[in-house]
Amino acid sequence: MDGVSFSLAGAQLLALGSGALWWPETRILCVSDLLLGSSDETRPQSAQGHTSHTTRDTLIRLETDLQLTHAATVICLGDSFDTPDTGITLPEQDRLWISRLQAGRRWVWIEGVHDAGPVALGGSHLAVLPVPPLSFRHQAMSTQSGEVSGCFHPRVQMQTRLRSTSRPAFLFDSDRVILPSYAGQTRPRPGHEGTLSALMRREAQAIVTGPTPRIIDMPRETAV
Repeated sequence: MDGVSFSLAGAQLLALGSGALWWPETRILCVSDLLLGSSDETRPQSAQGHTSHTTRDTLIRLETDLQLTHAATVICLGDSFDTPDTGITLPEQDRLWISRLQAGRRWVWIEGVHDAGPVALGGSHLAVLPVPPLSFRHQAMSTQSGEVSGCFHPRVQMQTRLRSTSRPAFLFDSDRVILPSYAGQTRPRPGHEGTLSALMRREAQAIVTGPTPRIIDMPRETAV
């Protein structure tokens, strides 16, 4: 299983190349900002009730991670849906797909900005989930530690031989880890320039996602 291991509040965690966070000791798989129901282009088939490419790719990646980890619990860290009513308006094939993924495991939807809880789907709906020594919430709070959150869609700029490219990334320090958006090519949340630099300690690091995830110092100017 490709990933980068790190410790938070004594818990040993694995940041997967897909953007999911795996906690082997508890068999918890955590993902953030799925944004199901979003479409990255205007497509007539979306209006006809077919799965958008964005949603399909996200669910395929999630299914793959579940097969790799055999997770007993899945925690979705908020903004799981593109709009508050998406959980209701998702095509039936998508709802059935999610139900199959939920079968036989605990599933927790953390409330985010876009969703107050997808009541049309199974699972628990919470604002915060404590699993000592960690706590899971949508948006980081500066007063907390041992915190796992999402919300900001962090990315870092990477320089290759030919060009500069932006990649989703985990950010972590001794207090918290902030997950990238699991929806893949999601842009950073606007209006939060400097927020992550203020939240994260000076020694914070980033784990760049992709086929070969790697750890680097958190680039302060490109964290959001």
